[in-house]
Amino acid sequence: MSHIEDSRALLLKACATARLSAVGAEPIRIGENALWRLPHRIVARIGRPGQSAAAARELAVARWLHDCGVPAVRPLDQLQEPLDVDGKPVTFWHELPPHRPGTASDIAPLLRRLHELPVPAAPLDCLDPFVRLAARIDGATTLCDGQRQWLRDRLAALEATWSDLPTGLPASVIHGDAWGGNVAVTPTTTYLLDFERTSLGPPEWDLTATAVGYGTFGTVSDSEYTAFCKAYGADVTTWTGYPVLRDTRELRVTCFALQHAAADPARHQAEAHYRLACLQGENGPRPWGWTAVS
Repeated sequence: MSHIEDSRALLLKACATARLSAVGAEPIRIGENALWRLPHRIVARIGRPGQSAAAARELAVARWLHDCGVPAVRPLDQLQEPLDVDGKPVTFWHELPPHRPGTASDIAPLLRRLHELPVPAAPLDCLDPFVRLAARIDGATTLCDGQRQWLRDRLAALEATWSDLPTGLPASVIHGDAWGGNVAVTPTTTYLLDFERTSLGPPEWDLTATAVGYGTFGTVSDSEYTAFCKAYGADVTTWTGYPVLRDTRELRVTCFALQHAAADPARHQAEAHYRLACLQGENGPRPWGWTAVS
């Protein structure tokens, strides 16, 4: 069966267990995590194998945000824990109204509210900005041995530097992957989505996603970045620890592109290897004009 057919088969098992209708189910996105639209404005999310704890944390974070009055996508009340179906966690959510991805100005107020919240009673892990990077480097089949070793050395150097970051903003609950695709803007409300990386850590990590969009990708304009900083109340690029966070974020998105290149070289190898060349100093100063990989 194809990837989408496998996902549909697993969805049908999950819906049968949850006593939810899967009639006319439509795929929204089929990737590492699969999203399906079900009848009655319900969305099913199928996670990666072995991620049941992370899925349970996502449900807890979403409910906590709702209790705190922060607009966030909401799980179904009748299913308190993820279902385990063939080793994959499945969760069910209320579908949002029609929406667009968030801009820098949309993200900033939500991040400020999130970072000001008291730490919840539910346990949260500390941020691990390097999670899965070693595995992605090892699995990047389009790399030569020299490129792979360079990335391993880069990862080790950043891990060592991260442990000695200068003092910044007080640690808080952070989203962990605060880019425009994880914000949904409707005509009346702006919602936070996707709490897979929500953890305790430096608020600057959330701000770095937009700063890298501005300074590395070149997809956030001068005026948009100025508005972002004004709306949040700080400019992370002025912090002495920012280069470490920027370099770590750049390594993450490069390894993400290399993972996609391994699966589909024709579509993604050129962008992935362009990013790597930029990190290795072969394409001049930032911004480098990186394009999205999905």
